[in-house]
Amino acid sequence: MRGIASYYTLVFAGVLFLFSCQSSKQEKIAEGKKPNILFIFADDQRAGTINAHGNNEIITPNIDKLADCGVSFTNAYIMGGSSGAVCAPSRAMLMTGRNLYGIEKQGWRADISEKNKTLPEVLQEAGYETFGTGKQHNGRAVFARGFSDGDEIFFGGMSDPWNVPVYYYDSTGKYDKKTPFINNPGQNNHIEYIGNCDHIIRGKHSSELFADAAIDFLKRHNKKKPFFAYVSYTAPHDPRSMPEEYLNMYDTASITLPPNYLPQHPFDFGEYKIRDEMLAGFPRTKTEVKTHLRDYYAMITHMDSQIGRIIQALKESGEYENTIIVFSADNGLAVGQHGLMGKQNVYEHSIGVPLIICGPGIPENERRNAFCYLFDIFPTLCELTEMEVPETVQGKSFAWAIADKETNHRETMIYGYKEYQRAYRKGDYKLIEYFVNGERNTQLFKLANDPLEFNNLVDNEKFDLIYSELKEEMIQQMKAMNDTNLFYKEMIID
Repeated sequence: MRGIASYYTLVFAGVLFLFSCQSSKQEKIAEGKKPNILFIFADDQRAGTINAHGNNEIITPNIDKLADCGVSFTNAYIMGGSSGAVCAPSRAMLMTGRNLYGIEKQGWRADISEKNKTLPEVLQEAGYETFGTGKQHNGRAVFARGFSDGDEIFFGGMSDPWNVPVYYYDSTGKYDKKTPFINNPGQNNHIEYIGNCDHIIRGKHSSELFADAAIDFLKRHNKKKPFFAYVSYTAPHDPRSMPEEYLNMYDTASITLPPNYLPQHPFDFGEYKIRDEMLAGFPRTKTEVKTHLRDYYAMITHMDSQIGRIIQALKESGEYENTIIVFSADNGLAVGQHGLMGKQNVYEHSIGVPLIICGPGIPENERRNAFCYLFDIFPTLCELTEMEVPETVQGKSFAWAIADKETNHRETMIYGYKEYQRAYRKGDYKLIEYFVNGERNTQLFKLANDPLEFNNLVDNEKFDLIYSELKEEMIQQMKAMNDTNLFYKEMIID
């Protein structure tokens, strides 16, 4: 670990004060121990759903503690999606470090080819014990290539959280024997209120199931080897159900309606009839949106409690001080904003995700405004663990941005959703272009003044120059990334 120690020594040269949580972690670095990695990944949890990050209505004490002991990135994003199941390409990008247009079939319904090494593959080759539990949305062969251990593995996109069809780890990679649900002894046929409906619980909730698997791994893993533990939750993805005690923590009447709530989206964005949007009626009502938010928050709080159990087990294992912890999510979610419910759009609420990193040598209780994609995590972890970044990785390490709050990571960001939407951000300005059934709509926002994307500036002549500049740069970046969508040809005709 001489490299990582000298790396942070260089960055923090002259700094004499160390935060309280860091002193023992720095000692671990000095001892030359390879850091472990605990990667906690939520499903559909948007940025802005963490109490420590300013949402006073949500209860997330354990994620708050991670923020207190680490660095939070406030401009972390997915690049978009090639299908309604945005999580599939998002996870493919995360695992390969490649952008949306650089992965096979843009990450949808395709295993990741062997020419693109995944993050767990690279770590395993570097001597790590690699463990995975929870949602694995990119195929069984990919999981088998990367993970040397695992349990309660879900090869799917969504499921009833009380009856997730999981697999035990199969070293052959065949995964022939499916366990449709895990019985919870003594609680079969017990009925609890879980959101908008009553449900017969026949198994253990997925958030608890995956936490149990992770905790068991932490207790039994070979302490002579560093580990990579990937805990991929299905929460807070719908159907949103959780133990009643967590639902009772929230009162629908006291939930604040999003300021950018609308009964319906002002124009066709391409996916009105997709499943996510059909979870609520048309037009949206304030009461219905608040109810969905209550269930969304309650499911996050339940997951947060399971995260707390994992962190406690990590501490009891004696490995906490030498572990890099990453918390993030595969995409955001509208839940009533802009008249939408789902993630099939490129508004901030659907592409923005939480990203917290804490561990050896990492500053505490700090925030970074640097732009980054989820697929930048791969090369960042390679740099923090002194591994060579594979040539196939297209992401850029933001390790320097972790260390230095003044460091910019990316100057611009580009996003896309299927053939319908493209967006481009530069500084405070964000341009969104829609092409749906031959109809074009354009939005221009200044996010510094309008973070909720409410005030469309595209028809304000004061911003004509900004619009023209963003549009031209967006076209050039679409071409450079080999974007398969040709609607930029329509953008040229203005």
